[in-house]
Amino acid sequence: MALAHTPLALTLGDPAGIGPDITLLAWTARRRESIPPFVVLGDAAVLATRAKALGLAVPIAEIADARAAPGLFADALPVLPIKVSGQVIAGHPDEAAMKAVKQSIEGAVRLVQQGTARAVVTNPVSKAMLYRAGFSFPGHTEYLASLAATDGRPMLPVMMLASGPLKVVPVTVHIPLHEVPRALTKDLILAVIETTAKDLGRFFGIERPRLAVTGLNPHAGEDGSLGREEIDIIAPAIEAARHKGLDVTGPHPADTLFHAGARATYDAAIAMYHDQALVPFKTLAFDEGVNVTLGLPFVRTSPDHGTAFGIAGTGKASPKSLIEALRLADAMSRKAEARA
Repeated sequence: MALAHTPLALTLGDPAGIGPDITLLAWTARRRESIPPFVVLGDAAVLATRAKALGLAVPIAEIADARAAPGLFADALPVLPIKVSGQVIAGHPDEAAMKAVKQSIEGAVRLVQQGTARAVVTNPVSKAMLYRAGFSFPGHTEYLASLAATDGRPMLPVMMLASGPLKVVPVTVHIPLHEVPRALTKDLILAVIETTAKDLGRFFGIERPRLAVTGLNPHAGEDGSLGREEIDIIAPAIEAARHKGLDVTGPHPADTLFHAGARATYDAAIAMYHDQALVPFKTLAFDEGVNVTLGLPFVRTSPDHGTAFGIAGTGKASPKSLIEALRLADAMSRKAEARA
């Protein structure tokens, strides 16, 4: 099916969070912001109730086939119905809703695998609530990788945060800081470098991306005086990547890699752990940042923020990051189809 007639699949996220708010706000901005058609996998009643609370006039159209969404999108918000159990109260998460949260994610992946949607865009979820309901994955990224691995082979999902030319990738993500040194290996760092380089070409059209890799320790270890991870693990991974023909530099001190002059020298920065990448990124692009999962057979993006239970249903939530996630999913899927 041509891309113009295939919607993006948007998950509802935690219904007690701002997912419903920003979904409704994104639809109301569809013309002004040139937002591509999307279909929501969620509960129409939850969306209607939240629209009323926010004072938004949003017609909601329940559909049985995602392929109907583009034809309806101009006049109504298309929804593939997934019933949420229990009472949904903005700002008050409920474990009973987690079954629907998972079904929404699973349904979005199935649509893309079937070719009736062209990318997955996920609204924020509460990992704490999912864990209470028996969720066994560290987060969205790992769960999506398990759903994508239909042939049984393990996949390496790579999280990238993107905002225009600024792109950052953490090698390790949702693990305690004290576990990072043990988790870092030459093979893992090399695999993240290779996946990043490949998908920057596949989805962004950057054919030979310049990748800058940070060290782990302050000042990239100071030649071993502040730690040997740079010498024993990170530098060998960089050298192996260079032998494969990739344009990689480092290990760089992380504290000097994100000023304007440094950012002009690379297409993506690869950091060793979560906050090393996300603190500078969110400082520079908090409202416009998009979470992208590389290494999957399909496009997945997400707003770069959480459920924000404290402002759900208040009208204070900004849809900017979701709008950027929808736009980026559209652009990435088009780039991938053009290269196919």
